Amino acid sequence: MSEQPMNPPTNDDNTNPDHVETGAGEGGRVLDFPSRPVEPTPPADDPANDQPTAVEPDRFLTGEIMNHPDDTDPDTEDGGRPVLVDPPAARRAEGMLPWIGREIERRPIIAPWLRRRDDIRDATKWATGWAWHAAGFHTVRAPLYAARLAARSPRGAVVALANAGRWVGDAESKPLRDGAIRGGEADQYLRLAAARADRVRARRRLAVVAVLAGAAGLVALDTWAPGWLLGLLAVAAVLVLGKVGTTPDKPVTGRSVVAHKPTRLTSDLVVRALGALGLGEINKAVARGANGITFPAPITRDGPGWRADVDLPYGVTVSDIVERRDRLASGLRRPLGCVWPEPAHDAHAGRLVLWVGDQDMSQAKPRPWPLAAHGQADLFRAVPFGMDQRGRLVSILLMFANVLIGAMPRFGKTFALRVLLLAAALDPNAQLRIFELKGTGDLSPLEGCCHHYASGADDQTIEAAMESLREVYAELNTRAKRIAGLPRELCPENKVTPELAARRELGLFPLVVAIDECQELFSHPDHKDEADRLATGIIKRGPAMGVILILATQRPDAKSLPTGVSSNVGIRFCLRVMGQTENDMVLGTSAYKNGIRATTFGPRDKGIGYLLGAADEPQIVRSAYIDGPTAEAIAGRARALRELAGTITGHAAGERPADERPARSILADVAAVFAPGEDRLWSDTIAARLVQQWPTTYPGTTPATLAALLKPYGLAPAQVWGTDDTGTGRNRRGYLRDDVTTAWEQTERRRRSDNP
Repeated sequence: MSEQPMNPPTNDDNTNPDHVETGAGEGGRVLDFPSRPVEPTPPADDPANDQPTAVEPDRFLTGEIMNHPDDTDPDTEDGGRPVLVDPPAARRAEGMLPWIGREIERRPIIAPWLRRRDDIRDATKWATGWAWHAAGFHTVRAPLYAARLAARSPRGAVVALANAGRWVGDAESKPLRDGAIRGGEADQYLRLAAARADRVRARRRLAVVAVLAGAAGLVALDTWAPGWLLGLLAVAAVLVLGKVGTTPDKPVTGRSVVAHKPTRLTSDLVVRALGALGLGEINKAVARGANGITFPAPITRDGPGWRADVDLPYGVTVSDIVERRDRLASGLRRPLGCVWPEPAHDAHAGRLVLWVGDQDMSQAKPRPWPLAAHGQADLFRAVPFGMDQRGRLVSILLMFANVLIGAMPRFGKTFALRVLLLAAALDPNAQLRIFELKGTGDLSPLEGCCHHYASGADDQTIEAAMESLREVYAELNTRAKRIAGLPRELCPENKVTPELAARRELGLFPLVVAIDECQELFSHPDHKDEADRLATGIIKRGPAMGVILILATQRPDAKSLPTGVSSNVGIRFCLRVMGQTENDMVLGTSAYKNGIRATTFGPRDKGIGYLLGAADEPQIVRSAYIDGPTAEAIAGRARALRELAGTITGHAAGERPADERPARSILADVAAVFAPGEDRLWSDTIAARLVQQWPTTYPGTTPATLAALLKPYGLAPAQVWGTDDTGTGRNRRGYLRDDVTTAWEQTERRRRSDNP
């Protein structure tokens, strides 16, 4: 039999390279050898099996950590192979670019401050102002500078002659000659002396020529030059000699400005400040050196300050830093109002964004409100509200949102509310209903633009606010029907649009309801439950229908701010508060835990607060400052816009005030007791709710009493289907919500026609 050549070993995708296979091929055997020697496995009853197996030490050194399932013998269950815990490193496919698939952050090509018009304008304005000030400062002191130079000119003449003599005598080479003498280098000294003699000879000749030329020039000037030129040259000579005679410690000019340059923010300064906070994990990280606290991005200039992105040590969160903001400012040697630590909401909980400003935010000169002098607003677009700590404009889109403002007394809550209401007033299509329950008249400049307005701390003002809330709550159903009945091409999204709001006949204009000191309403013994229900319903359903509710309170607690209200507001602005409960009532649950703490604001931080909901991330904002006279001027311009647009209604148009109208409307009250989603109620249920909501107005109301009250309006009880407390369905006498709402609308139309 002829000998056949051995085939090379093969290994397809399903073949284990360590497995040895034998098989018969054509004319011979195909052998597949293992890639490494395989040690023979001893028999099961061999005593050597009881000895521990030696583990290769380099497996641990390379990080290949082994583990076995619980209660499993690896020798029996896994064939003696260890289970690798760490996944293998991802391998890049051949031919792929090395950066594809990596998470990278692209640095801006142009610095952010060069792309902001406000920053460029401010920098230009500052440079122009500084140049003008410096020029004026030195121009006024020019005679003083000339007198100083004249007084120092004799010394300047002596200094000039002494310097000329030193030059002629080659004084600059004397140290070299002295060094050659001390070193005993005779040849070197002779060469230096000969060179000096040549230089001195040439310089003496130049000096003689210069003196003769100068004398001739003086004679020529005295003979032919006009007097004014001689005087000018004499003054110039005196000034030059005075400059020569000036010593560095006594400058001629003074400083036009005194610069207080803030400390440049560096990584060492940040690490030192973090190490002073007294946190154990940070102290350990600082002791470890450079790898303890890292900076994922360079420290850069960001507006009027510096920004540092810091990765804190493992286990340390940004909230730990925020609550020690005062100690961090001390470590940075900066005022408290300059240091603003914030969480990076798009990163992990240990990523700190530290912004350190050049100037205390509370001491910085506020910028004028963009709409203070000219222009009008559009509530379908963002309206200016204030500035952040970097000096950038912060705007708020009021449409399709509600606003809650909370703060301690005297920290700028009403001023912030007034900014938003002035912006709403500058939209001539918006209807304003403002109720100021403090009674000081802080919002009185807007009275001439309001459909409803009341100011006071009495029950009459609170009743007027409740009446307006009932009307707005009923208006929700009216607007919902109107929107549902519009053609799809006019209202494709089933919500109010700018085009629909501009058509006054549709009645879908923006409707802004603002209540200052709303805790007086929500804590009133007769109205608190109804006010809670009405406000919650308006907050939930109103945004899609163009209704905006703005609430402001100086007592944000569970009793003064209902949970249904505080948990559903979309935009929140919290100025200084004292505790975690108040902070979370305004800013939302867990805001304090997440490092958003209005408790860190100090007594000087008036008008400064956290703004949530207006942007993707929480913002620190200083609301625009608008004083009383400025507010009057803006409100006057807003009323002029409304007169041109023909949108002056209600209180602003001089209609009969609310206190001359009937004390209550039974139709509005019955409509108000229907909860969202309820379209029918039994008579006894309506009567019970009326007694519960207004015990002093409807005491002892029964279904029969209710029927008598509603009969003048053409409403009679009918059989309606419902379920009792046990869940049993049955027919009983009651009323439909639509019937009550329709009767109320007809009554209101008749009242308006009777009182044009």
